[in-house]
Amino acid sequence: MSDIKKFLYVNRKPPYGTIYALESLEVVLIGAAFEQDVSLAFLDDGVFQLTRGQNTDAIGVKNFSPTFRALGDYEVTKLYVERESLEERGLSEGDLQEITYEDEDDDWEEKPSIRVVSRAEMAGIMADQDVVLSF
Repeated sequence: MSDIKKFLYVNRKPPYGTIYALESLEVVLIGAAFEQDVSLAFLDDGVFQLTRGQNTDAIGVKNFSPTFRALGDYEVTKLYVERESLEERGLSEGDLQEITYEDEDDDWEEKPSIRVVSRAEMAGIMADQDVVLSF
């Protein structure tokens, strides 16, 4: 029997203004270090966490968005973004930063980590998890 559990970390908050986004990222890295099957979901204002070109100079906080690009090193390769949340905020897939991982099963080919899915698909992804944590 496998001890590996499927964890989904649901991110609903904007990247700055609260600690939720950064805390979620730290918890994800801890979960991945314990070799769990870790995925992230970005809904509502959480989609802003993955937008390109974030500049935090005016608000005086560290821009942690580049950290998402390191997730592949921790074998976190499934980042689900809800299409409707993007559209409701005037965003498209092209507004998201490029996050890839190297697929060792495919001659180390770089593959995208972000998958834009419908609200219905997201519900199915959530239902398929052992543990869902919301931030």
